[in-house]
Amino acid sequence: MTEPATRAAYDAVAVLYADMFRDVLDDLPLERALLTAFADLVRDAGPVADVGCGPGHVTAFLHSLGLDASGIDLSPAMIAQARADHPHLNFTEGTMKALPFPDGTLAGALAWYSMIHLAPMELPDVFAEFDRVLAPGGHLLVAFQSTDGNVPEPFDHKVVRAHRWPIGRVAELAHRAGLAEVARLLRRPNENEHSPAGHLLLRKN
Repeated sequence: MTEPATRAAYDAVAVLYADMFRDVLDDLPLERALLTAFADLVRDAGPVADVGCGPGHVTAFLHSLGLDASGIDLSPAMIAQARADHPHLNFTEGTMKALPFPDGTLAGALAWYSMIHLAPMELPDVFAEFDRVLAPGGHLLVAFQSTDGNVPEPFDHKVVRAHRWPIGRVAELAHRAGLAEVARLLRRPNENEHSPAGHLLLRKN
């Protein structure tokens, strides 16, 4: 989907989306553990950006783990919701295609189900952008709907059209951008999901 279409779709559901996902991590122990491991790796090393932060619930979780975390999102309504729910944190409108950070300044970055709306051809450039803003040794954690197939699969996301990604293919594209795989988690769908949940922890060389 184009960025204007994605922005408009999330603007339209920002309040409902925040209500639905505010406590979602409470029922995801594996994800909490992975986010905590990510926090342990980047804590005290510098700022961390939650890219595609939505209403800021994961940004706030990272902050609770002691990180200097801020959020970026394409949707102005999502940013407004994040600021209302978490007024002690910094949230900014922006795009992952052109992150508002100088080269090599982030200790860590998070893309929590926020790359799924990109066209497959856009993912290499986005990984290159993450590589640009991460400091040497910095970490990137990505989460996405996954597939057991070998190629990205479009699907009708509840908000706007998206893609499921084979976890190996995402790791390959990240590697080409200079990001080495540290760990991966592929979790089978729970009763409220239709796809496996893919997670990759990556490190800038």
